[in-house]
Amino acid sequence: MSHIYKAHAKINLGLDVIRRREDGYHEVKMIMQTLSLHDVVTIEETSERGIVVTSNSGSIPCDEHNLAYKAAKLLMDEFSVDKGVRINIEKNIPVAAGMAGGSTDAAATMKGINDIFNLGLSEEELMKRSVKIGADVPYCIMEGTALSEGIGEVLTRLNCPPECKVLIAKPPIDVSTKFVYENLHANSLTCHPDIDGMVDSIRNGDLKGICDRMENVLETVTVKEYPIIEEIKSSMKNNGAVNSLMSGSGPTVFGIFDDEEKADKAYKELKEKYKTSQIHLTELYNREV
Repeated sequence: MSHIYKAHAKINLGLDVIRRREDGYHEVKMIMQTLSLHDVVTIEETSERGIVVTSNSGSIPCDEHNLAYKAAKLLMDEFSVDKGVRINIEKNIPVAAGMAGGSTDAAATMKGINDIFNLGLSEEELMKRSVKIGADVPYCIMEGTALSEGIGEVLTRLNCPPECKVLIAKPPIDVSTKFVYENLHANSLTCHPDIDGMVDSIRNGDLKGICDRMENVLETVTVKEYPIIEEIKSSMKNNGAVNSLMSGSGPTVFGIFDDEEKADKAYKELKEKYKTSQIHLTELYNREV
């Protein structure tokens, strides 16, 4: 019997790096938001021991380097599961895009292994274990809107922002997260996003207040290296986006639209203008809690 899970993409509505710690980690303050755009993770129990990963995408590993594989192995080893699983990942989220594609597949896999083998772990217990797989995985298990602090592991659930359309554009470039953080000079940043103000705007259901505060300090590195990011941001704003921002360390750009017609028109314009980019029109996703 197959168990099917939606693994939702994420964007950062705001991303601040407070400082670089002595241990090399960066202390962050971010607003995380899941989108309706999702991968589909299908998990099937097999009688033979072992983990098999398949995918419709040639851009992700299908061996022990895949985060979904690592997630399954982590739980199956801990609970001495003597059966196997087959995991199929239908990729819709752009790969290496700053949208937590690998992390969200891992999160869905952990939920699946917990369900299939009746491990009885609560969401909190899954989140605690998942940090071993990657910093974004606990958030991907939780989903919705959240303030993320510390090195990304301290999560505070927030209200869902007002409904809006989200246009996604991932240009055909790969950005190294390591490179971005190494070149950030976090301790000498003079401007910081107003994350607290954004939290207040989210609580007040003020979409304009949220959009006015959209800022990502990592753009100071990535945009200099890849001018197309700023170009796509301008394109989105010129086509009616309330605001536009790079997600994570990039290169994906998203635009927030409060008007469906403008969003549809902008989607068509960008599809035509950026033929080699991956363009998606989606919306915010917040599950019922």
